[in-house]
Amino acid sequence: MQRVTVTLDEELMAEVDTLMRERGYQNRSEAIRDLTRSGLKQVKEEAAPDSPCMGALVYVYDHAARELSKRLTRHSHDHHELTLSTLHVHINHDSCLEVALLKGQGRALKQFAAEVTSSRSVRHGQLVLIPDE
Repeated sequence: MQRVTVTLDEELMAEVDTLMRERGYQNRSEAIRDLTRSGLKQVKEEAAPDSPCMGALVYVYDHAARELSKRLTRHSHDHHELTLSTLHVHINHDSCLEVALLKGQGRALKQFAAEVTSSRSVRHGQLVLIPDE
């Protein structure tokens, strides 16, 4: 490992220290390494949308909404080459949570996620992409 000296203003350092305590990092170096990795991952995703990625699409929807479950299932089948696995959880009487594990080109995964999360009666949704290195 290499040692790097970085100057941070007090406000930013206080935020790093808060993050360090909240997440249980042993020291600032660990926290800053994770933040750096996260930032670099984000830059790679933005710079190379067609690079191979792994993804997790998490969304919550109203299972009673007319035909929504069928439409979401049909959508997944239409893009079966992207979906590795799906976890379905009943949150309560009206809501379901699904986690779809995906693999493919970044642009294709983003498009798939946008189509799912913009569906009527899908309440929340988020895609996490990780470069497939």
